[in-house]
Amino acid sequence: MSHRPVIDGFEFASAGATQQGVLPLSDLPRLRDMLASDGGDVAYTVQGTHDERERPALRVRVRGTLQLRCQRCLEALPFEVSTDELLVLAATLHEIHAEPADAYAPDRVVAGKEMPLRDLIEDELILAVPYAPRHENCPARDSDAPETRHTPFAGLRGMLRGKNRH
Repeated sequence: MSHRPVIDGFEFASAGATQQGVLPLSDLPRLRDMLASDGGDVAYTVQGTHDERERPALRVRVRGTLQLRCQRCLEALPFEVSTDELLVLAATLHEIHAEPADAYAPDRVVAGKEMPLRDLIEDELILAVPYAPRHENCPARDSDAPETRHTPFAGLRGMLRGKNRH
């Protein structure tokens, strides 16, 4: 069983504390289903701070390489992750919903007396994963050359051309 650091969100932010560590990818169950392999680990730093409005916040940085699955060829695809996010703390979910939505504002999270850092790190990694990861030069793409590809409407095009002649 690995070490699972927990922080008191508001106290951690107010003190300007810092926590660093390394998490094995195999310890991140929600992320594991998105990976081709859960081998390896990620490095993280969580630092207590305040945002520009002096609200308590956490700066979360995560670095590492994830082995995703290419959606074209289904082979492993190394994906470099390097996040640096500011999470502004809130006492309640109601406090978060009371603010007007702003796509450019930092994300808000409900702080607690016991916030597992593993969950914060895993959330950041999940958000960093592309919706449909693909190799830039995928071998499967080369086998789908235009001259060998058949479209379902190719026959229909020929039939329509024949009808227009009558």
